[in-house]
Amino acid sequence: MLDTQFIPATDIPGKALLVVLHGLGDSTKGWDWLPDALQLPWLDFLLVNAPDSYYGGFSWYDLHGDSGTGVRRSRILLRQLLDEQIAAGRSSKRIGLMGFSQGCLMTFDAGWRQSEALGALVGISGYIHEPETLLAELGPDALSVPSLFTHGTQDPLIPIEPVRKQVEQLKEAGLNIIWKEFKKAHTVAGEPEIAFIRDFLQQHLGKTTAD
Repeated sequence: MLDTQFIPATDIPGKALLVVLHGLGDSTKGWDWLPDALQLPWLDFLLVNAPDSYYGGFSWYDLHGDSGTGVRRSRILLRQLLDEQIAAGRSSKRIGLMGFSQGCLMTFDAGWRQSEALGALVGISGYIHEPETLLAELGPDALSVPSLFTHGTQDPLIPIEPVRKQVEQLKEAGLNIIWKEFKKAHTVAGEPEIAFIRDFLQQHLGKTTAD
């Protein structure tokens, strides 16, 4: 079980849910500002802590050792969390998954494998774990999932060029990815990036009727 923090929509009941995953060493507290920044009153938020302790925060996988074991374990935990939301009555098409850095990796790793396609995926400043394996294990409707991938041209931790190549590989395989570059380091680029994400979520999760 993953530790979570639920922040309800200001318009109750919420129309959709955004599950939010932090980066290495962070926690749900690192996303406290997001609901106010996005200004989407119809959207519920579920902020999630990664399973492993890491210098006062949490980690989704071992960055310097066997990352694959942690990625697979976290993928299972996220799948359970998402399946619980669906079992509780939420339409999968009204659930979005969003993450930064390690959370970005886990967003795409888990999101594209879901058996019930999610409504939107948003990854910020991350990369893809084992793209060939991911493409071999896609969920049945993964190609239809609207996906936004943003990255910084000045990111010193995750250089952009290898990620560009990964995205091209995934797009060529048919995944529905919008790739957006910002002049930024390993961070969120303030309102310009938030506005882009806001518009994307409005388009794909903010519909007035269920699919």
